[in-house]
Amino acid sequence: MAKFGKRTTAARAAFEGKANVKVTEAVSLVKAAATAKFDETVEIAMVLGVDPRHADQMVRGTVTLPHGTGKTVRVAVFARGDKADEAKAAGADIVGAEDLMETIQGGTIDFDWCIATPDMMGVVGRLGKILGPRNLMPNPRVGTVTPDVATAVKDAKGGQVQFRAEKAGVVHAGIGKASFSQEQLEENVKAFVDAVQKARPAGAKGTYMKKVNLTSTMGPGVSVDIASANGN
Repeated sequence: MAKFGKRTTAARAAFEGKANVKVTEAVSLVKAAATAKFDETVEIAMVLGVDPRHADQMVRGTVTLPHGTGKTVRVAVFARGDKADEAKAAGADIVGAEDLMETIQGGTIDFDWCIATPDMMGVVGRLGKILGPRNLMPNPRVGTVTPDVATAVKDAKGGQVQFRAEKAGVVHAGIGKASFSQEQLEENVKAFVDAVQKARPAGAKGTYMKKVNLTSTMGPGVSVDIASANGN
């Protein structure tokens, strides 16, 4: 049987018997268990009743969390000329065209968010096998292929989060830091769940949201009552 340290043992004991709790209690438990020496990320994972292998069941979108993520986001932008200047002025960390493509092809991906102007997709398209699996491929459906690069950069820097269902129909994301207040985390959780709810695809049948779970980077997880996560 696995042996746990004092911190992990105490956290697991606090979560014992807890399941499908209200958002308020779930956030409180996760915050109390986040006792690592760094500011742990609070993460949400949702199991959805979809099969993303089918195009009409893919769940994908973005949400601007009311209190941000607490993470410093590095943004790369594919643009030329005036649009490149706009991206830089808006705070983009990396701006380029073919040169940026070559850097990525060489194995350097020093960013968390990727934006492109529509005219750059011929270049960006060559990076699909690299950026796609990392959920970094610019996509017009989530607003990362746009002529308004300044707004896109500011949104990314301001706490916008992308989500996409993985093979098993799981959506997960960081929705704040353990140092956030109870109220801030609750509001971020509900905003994220609401965004996923609104992204329900036409092909989804039966129960859409099957399970919602909250955890911190180093802590145990707790399942959340779906009705309370939906604000009911």
